[in-house]
Amino acid sequence: MIQGRIFTFWLLVLFVGIMLYSMRKAKSGKPIRIRRLPALDAIDEAMGRATEMGRPVHFTPGLANLTGLDAPQTLAAISILGYVSKLAAQYDVRLIVTIRHAEVYPLALETMRESYQVSDKIDKFVPTDVQYLSNQQFAYATGACGVITREKVAANIMMGAFWAENLMLAEVGNQVNALQVSGTASLGQVPLFVATTDYFLMGEELDAASAYLSQDAVQLGSVHGQD
Repeated sequence: MIQGRIFTFWLLVLFVGIMLYSMRKAKSGKPIRIRRLPALDAIDEAMGRATEMGRPVHFTPGLANLTGLDAPQTLAAISILGYVSKLAAQYDVRLIVTIRHAEVYPLALETMRESYQVSDKIDKFVPTDVQYLSNQQFAYATGACGVITREKVAANIMMGAFWAENLMLAEVGNQVNALQVSGTASLGQVPLFVATTDYFLMGEELDAASAYLSQDAVQLGSVHGQD
């Protein structure tokens, strides 16, 4: 029993050491690259498509809250929202964000506001385009489907934790001929998203998305160390 704990302790020390070394290496300026993620590259394509069509983009950070086992997926999705918001500001594309949990709403709102502020397009920011719909799973899904249908969105970006409602969102996206980019670490939903969306982030790719998009040295070092 004691030997097992000692082994676990030294394994943890080794893991932390590798992480710190990779992050220090990244800070020193040595290039660290992670493999190309086509689903994230497709976000630029989606925004370009929305610009050409003159139609908005729908984004959802999933159905999980900021606490619990699925919270990291929501935080990763909010990080991706920051990147999507900057593109929306740059291309003057309307971005509609639908929220399930009230706790996620202010985080999404401020992330989007900051992106427009950094892009010097704060006058284009519309707070009402960040919409809290319902904390009930299928009430939220029904409301989000209504937004996708009414606005005839050019792209539907779904990142975070999802459950049975993911097919509802993806199928409605297909009905309006939206380019769909999805990502989740909810393993039960992986095959459904693979079958219904154009581009997909699987599992830990969602967590690596922030480092990939920002090219921040510390985040890249962290991902490199974990790998």
